[in-house]
Amino acid sequence: MSRRAKAALASGLGLVALTATYLAQPWEGKSNVAYWDRLGRVWTICYGETKGVKPNMRMSDQQCTAALYRRMETDYHQPLTKCIKGFDGKPLSWQAAALDLSWNVGVEAVCRSTAAKRARAGDHIGSCYAMTWFNKAGGEVVDGLDRRRKFGDASRIGELELCLAGL
Repeated sequence: MSRRAKAALASGLGLVALTATYLAQPWEGKSNVAYWDRLGRVWTICYGETKGVKPNMRMSDQQCTAALYRRMETDYHQPLTKCIKGFDGKPLSWQAAALDLSWNVGVEAVCRSTAAKRARAGDHIGSCYAMTWFNKAGGEVVDGLDRRRKFGDASRIGELELCLAGL
């Protein structure tokens, strides 16, 4: 287990705070001012928030963090508990990787994925590896997505790194 994965799991943070602090925030980056995301064709602010965002909108650091936690819980964690039976009883490291993946690619994609099927069958290691398949855009592997899904980079932990650390 990597030292940084061990530190993340030992932090004592709950699922949403762990996921936001160690996965979503470092990978998403933050903009306190709304910007037009050309790829997503949507107004975006904070850590990738798109819901209710308007041009010229501004949010403080505290508002960005609160919005991230709130959306992760209500729009991502809660739906994941419905589509993956026993979600909250699975290893915290796996839950965090799945929650971050859903924040990045959408709950529906995660719920229909091989990663979810493997988790439902109790194959958490296989599920962790299946999450790494979400590393493409337009059919091509994207280096940054590949690092996020796997073992991160020098300054950020990857989903697979954290996922496997708690198994």
